[in-house]
Amino acid sequence: MGIEHILVILAPIFFVIALGYLAGYFKKYNMETSKGLNTFVTKFALPAHLFVGVVTTSKQQFIEKWPFVVTMFLGIVGFYIILLIVSRYAFKMDLTGASMISLNSAQPTFAFMGIPVLGSLFGADAVAIPIAITGIVVNALLDPLSIIFGTIGQRGDNKDEKSESLWKVTIKSVLHGLSEPLACVPLIGIVIVLIGIPIPELFNDMLNQIGTTTSGVALFAVGVTIGVRKISFSVVSFAIALLKVAVQPLVMLGIATMIGLSADDTVKAMLLVAFPGSAVAALIATRFEKREAETASAFVISAILSLITLPILITWLM
Repeated sequence: MGIEHILVILAPIFFVIALGYLAGYFKKYNMETSKGLNTFVTKFALPAHLFVGVVTTSKQQFIEKWPFVVTMFLGIVGFYIILLIVSRYAFKMDLTGASMISLNSAQPTFAFMGIPVLGSLFGADAVAIPIAITGIVVNALLDPLSIIFGTIGQRGDNKDEKSESLWKVTIKSVLHGLSEPLACVPLIGIVIVLIGIPIPELFNDMLNQIGTTTSGVALFAVGVTIGVRKISFSVVSFAIALLKVAVQPLVMLGIATMIGLSADDTVKAMLLVAFPGSAVAALIATRFEKREAETASAFVISAILSLITLPILITWLM
């Protein structure tokens, strides 16, 4: 695929992001109202879109996607664990801070850029399952794991304070992750397909009414989130951003090659982790009051860097 074709695909995507950025920068939205956009995408529009994509897929296609599931698990959760160990023992960070940096280096903003970018390359129907799998890995596994390690770190720093048992924290974190629409809705859809329950076409049409709004609103929300945030150009912020948009996709390539994914699935896996860091991951860091400035800035810096890295990756892979 030529660079001109790549630019034609990406130009509308980055235009909508830029439009959202201007809306945030000129105070048409603030931190609170931008959360409303994010909530609409992550809890309503995208889950509806993914549900339709999942339930209109055959059982055999799901069975054949197990290598992709393993690849995404290793490329996201495995990448997080390696960074956590390196941050903790090589750079001597406290466990909570190491967990937050590793999370923000490993979690992509797949929910906002997956459909518009991958959909433009492969078609919206072809990318619903890969995005749904990524949503389950991130929301049901990665985020709970980072919260558990963050909590363990806090307990170690505050030995005199009473706190919940680690078992309760683990259960609550996992249940919270599974309760997120981006995790539970695709899972419900997969169960429906595997059991063989038919879904009326009318029901899919109703969900599509909101699901088809995902692409434009998600990109606009990314821009707004960038526009309302302040940037701190620190070494840590740049390191997180580079790990996210440059290193993780290359690690994913190695994993996909080792597992033997098809060429198309390899491209999808790489691009899904090549997207900028996640605003959700930055919010988790804020919750723990660890590395808030660096992680929030890394989200913005990674989004800017993706203007360069995404065209390069797509040109190379396609």
